[in-house]
Amino acid sequence: MLSSPQVVRDFLQVKLGALQHEVFAVLMLDAQNRVIEYVELFRGSVSQTSVYPREVVKESLARNAAALILVHNHPSGVAEPSRADELLTQTLKTALSLVDVRVLDHMVVAGTDQVSFAERGLL
Repeated sequence: MLSSPQVVRDFLQVKLGALQHEVFAVLMLDAQNRVIEYVELFRGSVSQTSVYPREVVKESLARNAAALILVHNHPSGVAEPSRADELLTQTLKTALSLVDVRVLDHMVVAGTDQVSFAERGLL
């Protein structure tokens, strides 16, 4: 159970912090924000990965998710989100809202550092 923001950060750190390639994953949540499943949807290279909104929507509906926490890593060790990360987040948020799935956050993990879009007001 991921019972607090710090527990979520710790979980994501273990899952993505040491990877040498980019991964885009989603924490699928139910209507009470309980974890349904952690799903790694896309795997990329050392500096980028392709994310397809259609697939994110499809996987969310397949698991009956009511909300999501988006997450990806930066193997470079720099957690600062890029402009492309911000645009992707808005695209996904818009696509998911059409099927009543909320995006609660987008976390970027880089080594031991993490950035939360929600904390930065980017959602």
